[in-house]
Amino acid sequence: MTIRRVSRRMHLLQLSQRASRATCRRSREGRRDRKRATVLATVVISTTFVASTPSGAADVAAGKALAESCTGCHGADGISQTANTPSLAGQPDEFTQWQLIYFRSSTRKDQAMQPIAESLEASDVRNLGAYFASLPPPKTSSAQDPRAEAGARLAAEHRCTFCHGEHYEGNKAAARLAGQREDYLYKALSDFKSGSRVGSGVASMADVVYSLQDDDLKLLAHYMSRQP
Repeated sequence: MTIRRVSRRMHLLQLSQRASRATCRRSREGRRDRKRATVLATVVISTTFVASTPSGAADVAAGKALAESCTGCHGADGISQTANTPSLAGQPDEFTQWQLIYFRSSTRKDQAMQPIAESLEASDVRNLGAYFASLPPPKTSSAQDPRAEAGARLAAEHRCTFCHGEHYEGNKAAARLAGQREDYLYKALSDFKSGSRVGSGVASMADVVYSLQDDDLKLLAHYMSRQP
């Protein structure tokens, strides 16, 4: 292992340790025009993603080594035990890469993640995406209840499977929702609704959740978190 790689891993570990001590406060920006923000983010980040993606196959073992510095927040084997912090295990490779590039370009803002992402090289992003995609997703309780059933109706009404997969397993740049932490799902949906987080692609998450009330967001988060 080169001195440069060791130095980079040590730097990542230091950043992660700071992040694990930080509170889960998130930078919140004012409400923007949702459609304009989505189109702009898609164009800019697509260009960055193409320019930043390295050639050659990803190195899962290298991704695993880098991910050691992620466990403080995202948990061992990518399964989070920290409030409002997502599990990464089983997330689509492309989704994880995109989120790291969002953080690196400051399109997605987070006090903990931005400095970590800024320190990553293109190959690191690729390797981390491949590693987390290779992990088994979190196990959940499949038992249904009235709130989960109500969430299922909302998910069907808003066609969540169109982007996130038939079983909410995620698809390319769309996140895996099944088995994700309920508190984090609720936070993500709330951030999309408020405009503090911007998505990309064909569907704008801000538009999807625009008509939903806070209780609806909680029902969706509850339902998705219980899917296997």
